[in-house]
Amino acid sequence: MMSDQQIIEGCAKHERRAQQLLYDKYSRFLLGVCLRYATDKAEAEDILQDSFLKIFFNIKDYSGTGSFIGWLRKVAVNTAITHYHKNLKFRYHIEIEEYVSVETGVTSFEEDFFTSDELYKVLNDLPAGYRMVFNLYAVEGYKHKEIAEMLGIDTNTSKSQYSRAKAALRDKLDKLRTLKSSYTSGNE
Repeated sequence: MMSDQQIIEGCAKHERRAQQLLYDKYSRFLLGVCLRYATDKAEAEDILQDSFLKIFFNIKDYSGTGSFIGWLRKVAVNTAITHYHKNLKFRYHIEIEEYVSVETGVTSFEEDFFTSDELYKVLNDLPAGYRMVFNLYAVEGYKHKEIAEMLGIDTNTSKSQYSRAKAALRDKLDKLRTLKSSYTSGNE
C-alpha cells in the first residue's frame, strides 16, 4: 500500500495507479462534501468528477504544509462554488433582501432523532443560495466576508441568507419531528 506522500508524488507524475489509489481512498469522503452543495446525487457526482480533474491537474501545487485531506476538501468546495455560479442562471433565485431576517425560537433536536438521510433531504430542500451559504458558514467554517467574496454577494446578504437558512431548517425539522412523533404515537 502506498502512503499519501507516495500517492501525491505518483499523481504529480500522472501515474494511473496512484490516481486510482487516491480516488479509491478519498472519493467517498469528497462525495459527502459535494452532496452538501448539490441538488441531487447526480449533480454531486458531476462536482466530484470535476474536483478530481482539478486535484489531478493541480496536485503538483500541494505544498505539503497543512492537511492533505483539508486541501482535497477545499478543492471540492471551490469546485462546488464554481458549479453553483455556472448553473445559477438556471435556478430559481430569491432575492433575500426582500425579506426581513427574523430568528425563530430556539429548538434543540436530539442528535439521533433524525436519520442522516432525513437531515440530508431537509438541507437539500433549501434554496441553492441558502444551502451554499449555510454549508460554507456552518460546516466549512468560512466567515461571512469570505463567503461574500467567494459568491460575489454582499456580506449582509450572506448573513441574512444564513439566518433564513437556519430558520427554514428549524421549521422543516419541527415539521418532520411532529410528523415522526404522530406516526410513532399512532403505532403504539
